[in-house]
Amino acid sequence: MATWLWILIVIVALIAGLFGGFFISRRYMERYLKENPPFSEDQLRQMMLQMGQKPSQKKLHQMMNAMKSQNTKK
Repeated sequence: MATWLWILIVIVALIAGLFGGFFISRRYMERYLKENPPFSEDQLRQMMLQMGQKPSQKKLHQMMNAMKSQNTKK
């Protein structure tokens, strides 16, 4: 085989690997964040207390639902 053909095959394989790796890792991170949200209700409660707000259960649920809806909107 000619040398230029080997170089072309290597370049195409590298580009395909980059695109494949990017999309696989992106799908993995989206699934991970959906299953393990970055904030829990306890963390939200602590943040609200630090900001001087009194967290009610209703307000916590509203904030959690708003965060979940933003994740599923994409």
